[in-house]
Amino acid sequence: MQKEVMFAGFGGQGILLSAKLLAYAAMEQGLEVAWVPSYGPEMRGGTAYCTVVVSDRLIGSPIIKNPAHLVAMNRPSLEKFAPDVKPDGVILINSSLIHVKTKRNDITELIVPANEAAANLGNVRCANIIALSAFAFKSKMVDIDILCKCVEEEFASKPKLIPLNIKAFNEGLKIADTK
Repeated sequence: MQKEVMFAGFGGQGILLSAKLLAYAAMEQGLEVAWVPSYGPEMRGGTAYCTVVVSDRLIGSPIIKNPAHLVAMNRPSLEKFAPDVKPDGVILINSSLIHVKTKRNDITELIVPANEAAANLGNVRCANIIALSAFAFKSKMVDIDILCKCVEEEFASKPKLIPLNIKAFNEGLKIADTK
């Protein structure tokens, strides 16, 4: 079993962090993992994307042309990467910033208003955690409980942020469960 996901959006949306958390959860499950980030020179606003490959055997190459799944946090990312997603994959669309769909009928579209849900929780910066948990719930790439524990561990050095991010994680699960 090998599965791949591309997380993509603007720099500053937590793209690399979301991918890292998914990779950590897969490692905690004893799976092989490759995490390959790519981003422009801009700190915020430039394009950022990251591929995570998860497998139960050695990974031949971390470079993936056609990922099984996509988490698109902005429209340019959806337009650029959605055509490359394999049939039967999951494409998460952050409907707060993307007001179109893929026009593909061979994938599962998961429409998540990540920014709006994060704003309702009091901090738009947790939109990536909402998208991450919603995607993980729908794709079943990793165990949800292990992923939640990885989120807690990631923010252990900033304990004040743990409750917000756990609320965001649970909100993403709730959204995905209704889709």
